[in-house]
Amino acid sequence: MYKLIGLPRTRAIRVLWMLEELGVEYEIEPAAPRSDEAKKYNPSGKVPILQTGDDLIIDSVAICQFLADKHGKLTYPAGTIERAHQDSFTQFAMDDIESPLWFNAKNTFILPEDLRSETAQKACKYDFERAVGVLSERLGTNTYVMGEEFTVPDILLGHCANWAQHGAGWEIPAGAALEYFDRVRARPAMQRAIKIRDSYA
Repeated sequence: MYKLIGLPRTRAIRVLWMLEELGVEYEIEPAAPRSDEAKKYNPSGKVPILQTGDDLIIDSVAICQFLADKHGKLTYPAGTIERAHQDSFTQFAMDDIESPLWFNAKNTFILPEDLRSETAQKACKYDFERAVGVLSERLGTNTYVMGEEFTVPDILLGHCANWAQHGAGWEIPAGAALEYFDRVRARPAMQRAIKIRDSYA
């Protein structure tokens, strides 16, 4: 059985969603970010952390890809051209979509007040909107980023869409990207993950 360490309202929900997609057994230890409990597993105090056997894996992207590879689901095999394209979408999700969300959060409530910048917040929103436009172009008529197959980057992008709308309060304009985000977030595994998340709120 896996142990997911981290409050589900954090990036831990990505791993929770992945575990629900896979239908495997797991338990949750709802450690808050930077808490003493989290620091027992990760010196930085960042969550999520996945315990598998006697080992620990940190970083939500690494955890999700590990789980996909281990169970042979929601991913293409390493060394294939499809996996290279999939990994490209994973990097795009982190570099272009999540990065402005995270920097905006830092300048909204994470950094000390005297270090926050309203200009940075505006720049982050601009970067995010531009990235969503690029995502729409890359998607084309695909159901998911890799076509008809739901893969790891779809989880990452779906989570970022929730973060943008419900965390940052940013609107996502109507179009291919919003339709894609709605489609991804409507998956039963995501709906189960949200219910679990809300039980810890």
